[in-house]
Amino acid sequence: MTLPSSAVRIGKRLPSAQEKAAANQLRQVIAKQASGEVEISVVTDGGKPVGVTLTPGLSDILMELLRHIGSGDAVTILPVNQMLTTKQAADILNVSRPFLVGLIDKGEIPHTLVGRHRRVKADDLFAYKNSRAATRSSALEELAEIDAELI
Repeated sequence: MTLPSSAVRIGKRLPSAQEKAAANQLRQVIAKQASGEVEISVVTDGGKPVGVTLTPGLSDILMELLRHIGSGDAVTILPVNQMLTTKQAADILNVSRPFLVGLIDKGEIPHTLVGRHRRVKADDLFAYKNSRAATRSSALEELAEIDAELI
């Protein structure tokens, strides 16, 4: 994809006001479509419009991405097969690297050794994160039930 010379990649920075406005505008256009598939038109470098059909799955992903950009969040896209360093994985979980290494050593998160360095597959990391969130949610529901019994 060719970017105009005035464009700056969104990667390690927050979106500008213009980018937030464009993301919100595109999100509104996609959201107004009634059917599961969304047809949008994109103008190529030659000025010729090309129709693009977004499947419901692509629309959902794009809407989520646009929602974050529109609200001013920095966004990183990570393939599920990406191998992460322990530092990157710890940052995603919002824990310290030594704590993450402890989880890996206990066998709670699968890993691969590359030389002496541990690597964690993004898919495995997110599976652990979802499992941890489900456990927390279950514990919270249990506490709410106990609290309701006391009242």
